[in-house]
Amino acid sequence: MFKKVFEYAGPHKKDLYSATFIVLLSVLMGVLPFVLAYQVISPLVMGNAIDTGYVSIRVIGVLICLVLQAVLYGWGLDVSHKAAYNTLLRLRTSLQKRFEQLPLGFIQDKGTGTIKKLFVDDVDSLEVLLAHSLPEGIANLMIPLAVYIAMFFIDWKLALLSLASIPASLLAMMIMYSVGMKKMGPYYMAGQKMNNTIIEYINGMEVVKVFNKDAESYERFRKDISDYRDYTLEWYKAAWPWMAIYSSLLPCTIILTLPLGAWFVLCGFSTLPDFILILCLSLSIGIPLLKSLGFLPTMPQLNYKIAALEQVLETAPLKQAEDTFHGTNHDICFDHVTFGYKVNSAEGGRHPEGVPCAEGALGHEKAQPGPDGKPMVTIDEVIHDISFTAKAGQKTALVGESGSGKSTLAKLLIHYYDPQQGAISIGGQDITAMSLEALNSQISYVAQDQYLFNTSLLENIRMGRPGATDEEVLEAAKKAQCMEFLEKLPQGIHSMAGDAGKMLSGGQRQRISLARAILKNAPVIVLDEATAYADPENEEKMEAAIAELVKGKTLFVIAHKLPAIMNADQICVIEHGRLAAAGAHKELLESCEEYRKLWKASQRSVEWKVTTANPARGYHDAVNSTAVSGKEGK
Repeated sequence: MFKKVFEYAGPHKKDLYSATFIVLLSVLMGVLPFVLAYQVISPLVMGNAIDTGYVSIRVIGVLICLVLQAVLYGWGLDVSHKAAYNTLLRLRTSLQKRFEQLPLGFIQDKGTGTIKKLFVDDVDSLEVLLAHSLPEGIANLMIPLAVYIAMFFIDWKLALLSLASIPASLLAMMIMYSVGMKKMGPYYMAGQKMNNTIIEYINGMEVVKVFNKDAESYERFRKDISDYRDYTLEWYKAAWPWMAIYSSLLPCTIILTLPLGAWFVLCGFSTLPDFILILCLSLSIGIPLLKSLGFLPTMPQLNYKIAALEQVLETAPLKQAEDTFHGTNHDICFDHVTFGYKVNSAEGGRHPEGVPCAEGALGHEKAQPGPDGKPMVTIDEVIHDISFTAKAGQKTALVGESGSGKSTLAKLLIHYYDPQQGAISIGGQDITAMSLEALNSQISYVAQDQYLFNTSLLENIRMGRPGATDEEVLEAAKKAQCMEFLEKLPQGIHSMAGDAGKMLSGGQRQRISLARAILKNAPVIVLDEATAYADPENEEKMEAAIAELVKGKTLFVIAHKLPAIMNADQICVIEHGRLAAAGAHKELLESCEEYRKLWKASQRSVEWKVTTANPARGYHDAVNSTAVSGKEGK
């Protein structure tokens, strides 16, 4: 455990050593007053004469030791805390770098609450180990050990008596440790679940209010918080009795030494000066022993948290190389691509943003219990052996029913996940054979819901190309048809977007994201329902912005509105994760039944309107006669 901590400490490891040594001196200063007290008590008990100067020197020595104890303790903790927080900085930086290389789906599957707990709560809890358990625990353990060794040289019989409280205390601590470990897993799982539920409850408050789901949502909120409370109290109740036993029994180092040691002296087995010295030394180590063992209950927690951190760090990163893009063109080729999501067999459903499964594990494989008895995962295969090529400079559209796998294909292209089988290439270069930075420089991805940071709209657009000038950002905003609403804002393009862009409508956020893509000017454009939030009045502006964005680019479009992509050079029809057909609009109408079905449904949706009954009729008749119909139903 300490080895792993020292790896993260790096150059600050020497500060941890220094802090431990300084605290060790502080504990030693706490023991020396008892030795000085013995030097005063022993002559008095033996009837030897001592002068005032002799006593005064010892008294002054006690005061100096107490002052040094406090000063050294504060100094040691100051050094240890600096080392601890520098180590936490390195640990968080290491996590951040590792997370940048992980599949984004894996991170989202963990949940915001779990990630927040990992980066904030769990990492912060390591401060106890670094700043306290390491220097204080080791120092408060080493000094008693040294004192016990000295006591055995003084009188081994009395030294054995002073050890009497330790076995019973350790037994109580071992029981507490065993009980705590059994309760710890459910406790931490309850904490993670509570964090996720609280964040989901807050983020989904609008939906909860609109659909009058307050009772259901609050019940889940209340249940998860109550579960966390119950697991916490259950853990504490199981550990508290044993904690009380060892914390009250351990400092009683003279529990046998005083009565039996006095009898030894009376019987001549031990001398009175040795007895007094052993008593003083026994009293001096009670508090250090209690402090040292007081840190042990935190060890299971720290072990658990370090294991959780390492588990995240050991998750397989995305496959990539430290190479630049050197494709011959910008043809996009899907070559026998297969992909599936991980599903927790205990939950019985696929995660909304699933985690890519292990390489080679395909199909709906039945999970078996793991070595620890916990359910393993099954694989929900959503893309099945798909192959097609999107030609450079052309418009390729993916169509299909919801859930057919269109967006998953787009996310595979931008290396959101690694496919389990097959390969995806741009210009003949596999996307795994280049760095993420090189891939991102070639692709602009515009999804239906782009995230805006709580900074100015100018800076939000500039994220498309950080080195762009203000004039270039403004030009991109104009091409994205943003000026209409930007000019109405109090500070124009310098207005703040608000948290997650809440100051703008959905359609306005999409136009800001289009402005980012225009500014980036990447040769490949991926549009995933980019006009989803556009109302009829703004749809024309969105289409104009997209036309400006895609000039001379390789365009990869996902859309449910088929009339918007009927002029595409190639339309790929995705049906249940498979490529049903590919070709131009007219060809597919003639040859592909699935496309004809989608086209007819699209045409009917355009023609739908709401018809109502005669106002003169009764209320119930009017409601019953309300219908949604197309031309055929008029």
